Amino acid sequence: MATTRTAHTVWQGNLAQGTGTVTFDSSGIGEQPVSWPSRAEQAGGKTSPEELIAAAHSSCFSMALSHGLTQAGTPPTQLRTQADVTFQPGTGITGIHLTVEGAVDGLDEVAFVAAAEDAKKNCPVSQALTGTEITLTAKLV
Repeated sequence: MATTRTAHTVWQGNLAQGTGTVTFDSSGIGEQPVSWPSRAEQAGGKTSPEELIAAAHSSCFSMALSHGLTQAGTPPTQLRTQADVTFQPGTGITGIHLTVEGAVDGLDEVAFVAAAEDAKKNCPVSQALTGTEITLTAKLV
């Protein structure tokens, strides 16, 4: 069964001085403020499209890796995934770097890295972002 998730943003003012609020409609988890300075300079307690992409990518990748490892008979004890999304004003998103550390009994480093590479390639968010270079660092802990 397909699912659709929804969020909306209300923006007020011009790009440089304006502000907006992103509302997470599907989950009801609340609202987050956004602004150009929070995107192009310092976050200052506000989010950005890139941070939202990072959240989506790190969670999707973790789910895909967990599934792949479980299917291979080596379910993870824990995965910690960080997604760093780089934004260059005037250019756009220039890259995403995933860093994952995993605790997986009965798996060596080579097999873990291979599973992580497969998850990077096949998680739905990675597939949606194919126009962006995605790099990966993976290690067992």
